[in-house]
Parts: sequence; structure tokens; C-alpha cells
Amino acid sequence: MNDICLTNHFLIAMPQLDDPNFFHSVTYICQHDAKGAMGVMINQPMNMTLGDILEQLEINCDNETRGQQQVYFGGPVQQDRGFILHSPSKNWQNSLLISDDIVLTTSSDILKDIARHDGPKECLVALGYAGWGAGQLEEELAQNIWLSVSASAEIIFKTTIDKRWHNAASLLGVDLQFLSDDVGHA
Repeated sequence: MNDICLTNHFLIAMPQLDDPNFFHSVTYICQHDAKGAMGVMINQPMNMTLGDILEQLEINCDNETRGQQQVYFGGPVQQDRGFILHSPSKNWQNSLLISDDIVLTTSSDILKDIARHDGPKECLVALGYAGWGAGQLEEELAQNIWLSVSASAEIIFKTTIDKRWHNAASLLGVDLQFLSDDVGHA
């Protein structure tokens, strides 16, 4: 049985994690239970804007600011699928309320509303997600691959991309620049 629940937590990649998918990443854990975990990386920008996605989906965008919004690499699983982390406002199809201030939606109806100025106040759009099988995340935590801390909507929605990794770690009182990239060496 799963002793810990990391839903609504950040997973912060330790400096020595050199997997190119997760190097210096911050992953927001959307769901974690005995069957595994699912999260969306919040600091890996792609060379794509929300306007590019809306154009591909043939959704007319009246919201120029949102059209220029950065899209993120959410993880290596289902990279052709969109995952929108957002502030709560109204109900869209395929939404999961994760906390009082963060919702995950995977349906295109939210994109249509965002394009028409009728979407959530704050949102982060990602393609793909990170997933772990039963016990896998717990094993990686035991190997000190990740730090974990309760998530902050402020870091997801208001902190600049280049500061999210450091600011998430600072929630634990950890300054990542003082951690060594070498493991097990004195």
C-alpha cells in the first residue's frame, strides 16, 4: 500500500538527474495513488505557442495575449495530447480538481473558451505528461532522484520559467546551487 500521497506536490529534479526528459525539471503531481503517479512538468518550454496549437485545431483566437502564451513539454507520455493546468473558474469536460487553486483539464472545450477570452484567469498548457507505475515514484524518491514539496500555484502561474526550479526547491529551504552533481562521493 502506498504510504505517501504526492498529489498537489512538486517533484524537483536533483542536479545529478541527467535524463534529458527531466533535467532540472519541476513536475506538478496531478494524481498519485497505489497504482502510480501522473504529473505535468511546468518549466520545460517548447518552441511553440498556444496560438500554434489553436491554429492546428482550427480554433480562431481572439485573445492575442493568450495566443502568444508559451506551451510546455509536460512529459514524455502522450506528447500529442494537451494538458491544461489552470485556476478554477467554470466546469469544463475532463477536468480534475486537484486543489482549491489548481485544476487539470484535458478537453478542447477549455481551449475554445481561452481563445474567446472566456477561459480561466491563469493557465499553463503542456503537451504530454510524466507517468510512473505502481511503486516506481517511491523507489525514485528513495534513490534521491527527486525532492518533493507541497505545490504552489504562485510558482506554476506567476513565477518566470527560469526561476521555477530554484523557487520550488526554496519552498523546502534548499538552494540547489549548493548541491553537488555527484552522488555518493565525499
